[in-house]
Amino acid sequence: MHRFYLPPEHCAGAALRLHGREAHHALRVLRVKYGEMVSVLDGIGNEFLCTVENCSRDAVTLSVSLKHFTPSPACPVTLLVAVPKGKIIEDIIQKSVELGARRIVPLLTERVATHLDAEAAADKRDKWQQVAVEAIKQCGALWLPKIEMPVTIEHFLARPERFDFSLVGSLQTERRHPREWFQEFQTKHGRRPQSAAVWIGPEGDFTLGELKAIEAGGAQSITLGALTLRVETAA
Repeated sequence: MHRFYLPPEHCAGAALRLHGREAHHALRVLRVKYGEMVSVLDGIGNEFLCTVENCSRDAVTLSVSLKHFTPSPACPVTLLVAVPKGKIIEDIIQKSVELGARRIVPLLTERVATHLDAEAAADKRDKWQQVAVEAIKQCGALWLPKIEMPVTIEHFLARPERFDFSLVGSLQTERRHPREWFQEFQTKHGRRPQSAAVWIGPEGDFTLGELKAIEAGGAQSITLGALTLRVETAA
């Protein structure tokens, strides 16, 4: 069954309408037909099973047959990852969506070669959000992760935001397996975390100063094994 995405504000009522990018994909690429069953995701837990009612030149009208809701994960995970060269960030976003990340924050670190002004950063963010949309359509995830604007570590840590459980991949300091930190948290609090963050650095890792700042913000240093992983693999 083909999947499509519509923002929540376009998913009210018994009839839905695909337009723009989604209509083009349905009409020109997938060539949906009258009477065909399709799925529409709204990115906030709802899946609509629909029947194609009408195909015009630039729109597809759908009749909703069934609505299914899946609650948000009990522990939303935020991935904070240094922006790698080229289009690797798109692969990171795609795979993170497939694995259930709820938010992705691209980081501009000292060892990141990418430099973006405000306009370029906004354009990149919009493009990366569309990558996330395509990923939920491909894998069937019912919650669309938010892709944030690229930000420096300093600016992110200055936000009044705290996580229940935070891990940072490190090659530089004393580290533990993430399972050990997880078990320690459960022993101390008698429950699982209710929110989590995972920090992944650039090629060459975070600088020592960056790592210390992240740890001061509450993150625990972890190892992902004996091998040195590429950014996209670690993420």
